[in-house]
Amino acid sequence: MERENGFKEDIGQIGVEPEKIEAAKGTLAQTGFAEGALEHDQKKKGSFFGEILESVAIAVILAFVIRVFLFQPFYIPSGSMEPTLQPGDRIIVNKFLYRFKEPARGDIIVFKYPRNPKRDFIKRVIGLPGETVEIRDSVLYINGKKVDQPYLPKGLRYGSYGPVKVSEGSYFMMGDNRNNSEDSRVWGTLPRENIVGKAMLIYWPLARAGMIR
Repeated sequence: MERENGFKEDIGQIGVEPEKIEAAKGTLAQTGFAEGALEHDQKKKGSFFGEILESVAIAVILAFVIRVFLFQPFYIPSGSMEPTLQPGDRIIVNKFLYRFKEPARGDIIVFKYPRNPKRDFIKRVIGLPGETVEIRDSVLYINGKKVDQPYLPKGLRYGSYGPVKVSEGSYFMMGDNRNNSEDSRVWGTLPRENIVGKAMLIYWPLARAGMIR
């Protein structure tokens, strides 16, 4: 009892009434709640930024996988594939298609230049493995049979060549701009392992956007 009285007296001496002490305790409790809320908000912010970083990392990984294994954009710097592809065209190349099937005649392919694999070339498949390719007075023959080329300008003259037999595992490539193309007529047939992928579509400029044929 004396302690209680003394304690009360001390309280009285510092000018704090018991009711006000209880009120102060309530205020402290409220402050503690506020601090807890602040800490919770900080954790939420940390979690939010962590999710952003995780999303960015996933996006970077997906972009890498898509570029390396699935699709890759390329820029056309020259006129060797005119009129099909124009200088400045930007295209998308399918890099996984030929994992499941062989290139077909007429496909437009991006490949590693046989004389310098660090350089990428783009040409059209003309001759398949085992076939004999010949050009007689600007007319294409495969195994002695005339082959139509609807993608070439009518009346285009590009001389004669061959005959030459395409070795197994290789392809005979030519640019659509036959008089301005360094292709299999110059450096020989293209090994299968040099193929990067099939040119699928033009995405820029928008006026020329569309599938490549």
